[in-house]
Amino acid sequence: MPAISNLTKLINREAIIKQPLLLSVCESADVSVDVLRLDLVHPVISGNKYFKLKVAIENALATNMSGIISFGGAYSNHLVALAYLCNAVGLRSIGVIRGEQPAMFSPTLNDAIGYGMKPIFVSRELYADKKQLNILLNQEYPGFKLIPEGGQSDEGVEGATEILQVRDSSAYDIIACAVGTGTMMAGLIKGASEKQELLGISSLKIGPGNDIENFIRLHSDRPFTIFYNYHFGGYAKKSFELIDFMNQLWQDHQLPTDFVYTAKLMFGIHDLIEKKHFSPGTRILAIHSGGLQGNRSKADKLIF
Repeated sequence: MPAISNLTKLINREAIIKQPLLLSVCESADVSVDVLRLDLVHPVISGNKYFKLKVAIENALATNMSGIISFGGAYSNHLVALAYLCNAVGLRSIGVIRGEQPAMFSPTLNDAIGYGMKPIFVSRELYADKKQLNILLNQEYPGFKLIPEGGQSDEGVEGATEILQVRDSSAYDIIACAVGTGTMMAGLIKGASEKQELLGISSLKIGPGNDIENFIRLHSDRPFTIFYNYHFGGYAKKSFELIDFMNQLWQDHQLPTDFVYTAKLMFGIHDLIEKKHFSPGTRILAIHSGGLQGNRSKADKLIF
């Protein structure tokens, strides 16, 4: 129980604010946008990572498991947050990394290792075969809890339902978020009021009718909308236009974003407002899901 108590004390919920985003396109469209700054909750457990991981960690502690295994890439916000959380509550952590071991680790992996995480590098073929990989991991590390990539699980959704409780969100017509695994969106749908619409901006180069939508529908039969035309080439892909947009957001609004998720979310919202997609008077709450680790690979291109 003391370890679970430590978990709840790690983050500063009072630091989370709703930042009005005074975009130039909002005035002519008569639309308002506020950003729920989950990125301010903690410098390492940034954004939605705490919410998606907390229930799984609580359950691991309650059942006396030895540690937690999860999955990600070299700049995984999920893995470094998991390593920090596990270290704080006395659990061991193992990160299964997609691809061969590099000659030099990324700053993100170095941080995760510094928090006690053991990295295991596997081929992309084995990484993609999660069924076989999980069998091997369970054999090698009995007593460890496996958390899917990005926290995509019932536990992850349960934790994400708390996001809209951090600050009063009842006045908003639309709750908007970036979509990767769909875990946060599923939680937001469950946590939103019946009158609120849920809008997602996909970070992946995929089309409608996919496994992510199916995962979300497993947890709620409420309607939702995901836009698939703001991925900028695919997951973690970016362009000069997106980088310029990120720098402009920082210069004009002191809003830091990342090119994997939140910049694409904000770009999509900006474009939809510009195209008069929303009815006049619409109030939008955009969820800043944190996770700026990937920006470390483009530090020379960003002004923040």
